[in-house]
Amino acid sequence: MRFDVWAQTDVGLKRGINQDTILVDHDLMLYIVADGMGGHKGGEVASALAVNIVQNRLKEALGYGKVAPKQVLIKAYKEASERIHFKSTFENPELMGMGTTMVGAFRFGSKLFIANVGDSRAYLMRDKFIWQLTEDHSLINEQLRAGMINEEEAKLGARNVITRSVGFEKDVAVDVIERKVEGGDTYLLCSDGLSGLVPDYRLLEICRQGPVKESVAQCIKEAKAAGGDDNISVIIIRVVEA
Repeated sequence: MRFDVWAQTDVGLKRGINQDTILVDHDLMLYIVADGMGGHKGGEVASALAVNIVQNRLKEALGYGKVAPKQVLIKAYKEASERIHFKSTFENPELMGMGTTMVGAFRFGSKLFIANVGDSRAYLMRDKFIWQLTEDHSLINEQLRAGMINEEEAKLGARNVITRSVGFEKDVAVDVIERKVEGGDTYLLCSDGLSGLVPDYRLLEICRQGPVKESVAQCIKEAKAAGGDDNISVIIIRVVEA
């Protein structure tokens, strides 16, 4: 099976710079969306550094020939968190408090491993259905799970309060999901600049229409039409049977 992949990142309508970093590495079969945060340029530095570390660690692991995908991803995310935290605490204090969300999909053989920290998301679309595979590490989601607020109240809350990120603290807990690669499936990775503005049902409709390239462009377009108040990053992976 092959992957048809298209990716795009956009500054949106209200931000001065794009602090998101995306990665499409067909050689490694690695795809990442990272949404940086932390003052002037801090988020940009954090997201780029995190993505670079994960890419390099997976490249090294594949070079050794023995790969335990879940363990490699967790170790790489944790190293990224430690490096970002050290950089902001000791090397460049003006970047203090920077961090990044990061959701990545890594294909290894017949399996897809999805690693996540923060509130960037991974979705699976199959037939007429869409599932959010990752769990948001956000204050709103914690309140929702605890029954403190309902779905309607959650839509009105401050969706940018993150409870877990790569780099804000030295260590971080990493969620990893393992799935079998199946023909016809579509995966969407995105920052909350998309998922926070375009509802899930509409993402499904967009991704069921036309080529991957057009679906990505339409996602960006609709996020902007809904306000475009954050950077918008999208990667769509369509699994095609050879």
